[in-house]
Amino acid sequence: MDKNKRRFLTHYPCLQVGNFIESFRAGMQAAREREEADKFFETYESSYALTLAYPDDILIETAQSYGIDTEDREKKEIVKELFEKHGGYGT
Repeated sequence: MDKNKRRFLTHYPCLQVGNFIESFRAGMQAAREREEADKFFETYESSYALTLAYPDDILIETAQSYGIDTEDREKKEIVKELFEKHGGYGT
């Protein structure tokens, strides 16, 4: 058997396992960041800096500039969507 083929057959599975582990870790980190952000937006008190302390007129204007529908929505929902569209969750 050609030594290059043998090397491929011995190194390729290890490389694939390494890629799988790296992707798994990245996915777990993204899930942790999303969970932390979701906890942040659970209540008005926990998201105070973005919901209660943010003036309504500025919030609505900013959300509309990002194309976010603000009609008949709670303030924390609007802020959460604005957070997501502006690069939230580590993206």
